[in-house]
Amino acid sequence: MQAPLFFSRTRTKIRFTEDFRLGFRHGLPIALGYIPVSFAFGLLAVKGGLPAWVATLISLTNLTSAGQFAGTNLILAGASLLEITFTTLIINLRYLLMSLSLAQKLAPDLTLVQRTMLAFGITDETFTVAALEKTEITFSYMLGLIVGPYVGWGTGTLLGGIVCTLLPPTLQNALGITLYAMFIALVLPPAKKSRSILLVVAVAALVSSILTWLPVFRFLSAGWRITIVTIIACLFGAKFFPNGSHQQ
Repeated sequence: MQAPLFFSRTRTKIRFTEDFRLGFRHGLPIALGYIPVSFAFGLLAVKGGLPAWVATLISLTNLTSAGQFAGTNLILAGASLLEITFTTLIINLRYLLMSLSLAQKLAPDLTLVQRTMLAFGITDETFTVAALEKTEITFSYMLGLIVGPYVGWGTGTLLGGIVCTLLPPTLQNALGITLYAMFIALVLPPAKKSRSILLVVAVAALVSSILTWLPVFRFLSAGWRITIVTIIACLFGAKFFPNGSHQQ
């Protein structure tokens, strides 16, 4: 009676290891891509006055690029807790939809704790890779997919914070352009290939300019401007480009 149980456990361990390794291999390119982005976050967070360990802790407990940049900027600007919470909620709301979609492909035997762990590690990139899998997604595969990007995101933040700490003030001030250059590099390639993305970006830029420069909207803080721009751009995209239509 003991032999079948032993072989069953052995097969389970082998399957767990194989799935984990496969997920880790699939997540490794994401991890490498996260390092320069999180490096920029670490630089800007420390330049704004946060210690390197605080910036790293933010990355290790959030794992969200746009939400972290927006939330940290609001913290450094002295925004209210309500403003920070609402802004990051709107920006990160897409992860709720990703989680609901990915839940349909997960193995049915996953516990609530396991599902919660995997939900924490869902990003735009890990969701895309997992969603492209043709077979059922196991806990070990998804865990392997998440581990690399999580470590890469935290490591890049720590390195960026340490480098910024060692730089002279003149170079620290010059790093302010890093964030703009990063977002331009992220937005331009897909915008050149997709008319819908280009128009959504244009609408977001237009609304942001109006809220920033028109005197009648001067009472709005940076956090509420980000929130309003995000909502309007999303509604515009959902209205005129549903289901990814008019991509070219």
